[in-house]
Amino acid sequence: MLRKIRICLQVVMMTLVTLLLLGIGFRVHLWAGWVAKIQFLPAFLAFNAVVVSAITMVTIFFGRIYCSVVCPLGIMQDFFSWIGGKVKKNRFSYAKENKWLRYGFFGAFAIAMIIGFAPLTTLFAPYSAYGRIVNSLFKPLYDLLNNWLAGLDAANDRYNFTEVQIWTRSVTTFVVALLTLLILGFLAWKKGRVYCNSICPVSTFLGFFSRFSLLRVRFDKDKCKNCGMCEKNCKAQAIDFKEGKIDYSRCVVCGDCLDKCKFDALKYGRDLSAFKSKPVDTERRAFLVGAAVAGTTAAMAQTQMKVDGGLAAIEDKKAPKRQTPVTPPGSVSARHFEKHCTACQLCVSSCPNNVLRPSTDLLHFMQPTMSFERGYCRPECTRCSEVCPAGAIKPISREEKTTIHIGHAVWIKENCEAAKGVSCSNCQRHCPTGAIQMIDYEGPNGTVKVPAIDEERCIGCGACENLCPARPFSAIYVEGNEMHHIG
Repeated sequence: MLRKIRICLQVVMMTLVTLLLLGIGFRVHLWAGWVAKIQFLPAFLAFNAVVVSAITMVTIFFGRIYCSVVCPLGIMQDFFSWIGGKVKKNRFSYAKENKWLRYGFFGAFAIAMIIGFAPLTTLFAPYSAYGRIVNSLFKPLYDLLNNWLAGLDAANDRYNFTEVQIWTRSVTTFVVALLTLLILGFLAWKKGRVYCNSICPVSTFLGFFSRFSLLRVRFDKDKCKNCGMCEKNCKAQAIDFKEGKIDYSRCVVCGDCLDKCKFDALKYGRDLSAFKSKPVDTERRAFLVGAAVAGTTAAMAQTQMKVDGGLAAIEDKKAPKRQTPVTPPGSVSARHFEKHCTACQLCVSSCPNNVLRPSTDLLHFMQPTMSFERGYCRPECTRCSEVCPAGAIKPISREEKTTIHIGHAVWIKENCEAAKGVSCSNCQRHCPTGAIQMIDYEGPNGTVKVPAIDEERCIGCGACENLCPARPFSAIYVEGNEMHHIG
């Protein structure tokens, strides 16, 4: 029964998390946003004491059920392990805990969080790793299906689906997500929960408390026939049937051992046996690391935008080199955003304006940054602040957003149409705050109008950069503010 309950909860949680990360439905975050907010690491970074305390107390009472029914990366590994079990049954054996690796990495991860070293924290945060897999690998496939249905609908004079642009926001993040899926999938297929119980910082932290859980799987030595089926089917490799002991810091209470025991020698309940744990040596476990490179043209598909009846293609814009990255409204400052963001990509997939994309900068590795080649940050949109589970982007209202200055526009004379003797004024017409005025400029081709920017009024929305007709680089772009200010 325990195993069946676990599987049902896994299916529900995995479905909700995946739908949320895919951004299916216009307001999906309103009814499924809670699944992101109950993830341990984002809740910890958001200083959500209620969620962190609740997960810790549940672990003390029931064991590490969080890793089995809440963490999407853990559920994904269970899926691959289940596939491996179909190929080869009874394939596991007890492995001693590798304390040097497990707690050494946990210490390094904790230090990286304290000092704000993003490459380590974003790469190994479990919820964020699954978020990148969905956003980089699965979402393009979902968008392809959506566009196919949109085309089918249009052919039948129906418009239930809206065609969307399909583009790779970051090649680096795509490669990282693909390698994460392949490596963790291979490890889970061969060795079960080896990543969770050797590397994952959340598993290590909760393992401190699950050692003393009130409810746990325990042996009834009088009924045990030493068949070894429990050990051979423990994907956490935490059962030593010969010694009659279980490493509760690694047990994820999946119920597989209870299901396989034919003699009713294992029970899940209050531990009355009070077995004393024996010293565990620090001999290192071998890691099986496999990596394969596989590509799918569908996931990398790009839609080409055309005008003039499809006769003239618009040249794609290129992102300028910004001295300071532009972070979303509500992120307070570049430093605050860097320390709290886990790069789960939820805001990236939820952004309706195609403004957010993963950074390739090492210090902000895969954390979202704003760029305006495909859209601009509309003043009425607060989607990213609504979905962020880690507190990196604080909730703001529409009224507050219009007063937050995340950056300021900068004019580049060499790229402007004015250099060709053309008065454009496109940036002025589309500036929502009236921060751009056109003034006379005496150029080699005569007097033309060029933009003058009032930085006190500019909020850094990027409308001017996005709608500037200059290609491939805009004649006006947004430079980020290290500290956002209201005015």
